[in-house]
Parts: sequence; structure tokens; C-alpha cells
Amino acid sequence: MNKILVINGPNLNLLGIREKNIYGSESLLDIAKAVEVTSEALGLETDFVQSNHEGEIIDKLQAARGEYDVVIINAAAYTHYSIAIRDAIKAVEIPSIEIHLSNIHSREEFRHTSVIAPVCVGQICGFGKMSYILALHAAADLQKRKQDSGNTVC
Repeated sequence: MNKILVINGPNLNLLGIREKNIYGSESLLDIAKAVEVTSEALGLETDFVQSNHEGEIIDKLQAARGEYDVVIINAAAYTHYSIAIRDAIKAVEIPSIEIHLSNIHSREEFRHTSVIAPVCVGQICGFGKMSYILALHAAADLQKRKQDSGNTVC
């Protein structure tokens, strides 16, 4: 299949407006366009979504089961406290990659802990828009290794 779901959490719809010194001046639409171009080059099909609502993110994760091969998730603030999103990632059994625009480990102490990291195959943070691009390359690699081995990669 090579289908990738890219989920964006709360306040990411304000990229380019809020805290430009941390998140940069590019909008979420700019990032979505870069994801689309990179996806096509890698032979991936991506759906790019954003929600400010925890339950909607959980619904998207649950609906992804059997439809997508990899999830790339920037859960934003939910990263640090949403056990519900963590449980949904674990339950759907789709390899998931956690991403962040900023380096969460160099910011405020409360941002250092990710409750979703233990149920993701990896974490990419601190590279701005490139965090998404790097995650797409990682997703393509996961798919290639899965196809080469004939095994499920989780």
C-alpha cells in the first residue's frame, strides 16, 4: 500500500503566526505542500490532517487501522500528557513516528517527557519542516524493510 497518515495536533494550524522564533514562519499549508512533493518522490501516498481536539485525533488513529501503513504524528502539546492518544497509537498496531518542529528536549522541562514515544518506532524533533521530511524517509524505509522481509515492522 505505502499509505501514510500525517496527523497534526493542537495549535499547529497557527504555524507561521505563533511563536515564529520557535516554530518558524512557514504555515501548516507550506509544510503540507512539502510533504506532498516528498511523498510523491518517495512513492508514498499521504493524507495530511490537523485537529485541535484530542478525541478527533483518536478517531483518526482508530480509523487508520487497515487503511495506512505508517502514521507520522506531531501530537503537539498532547505529546506530554495524552494517555488516550498513546493508547490509541498502541491499539491500532500501525508503526508510528513521533515528530516535532522544535527540539522538545531543549525547551521547558514539562516538554521533555513524551508519553507517546514508548509506543512509537522513533522520534524526530528539532528540524522544523525537515522533521516531516525526515519522517517520510523513515516511513519509506520502514515500508521497504517490511516488503523485503515479508514481516510486519512495529
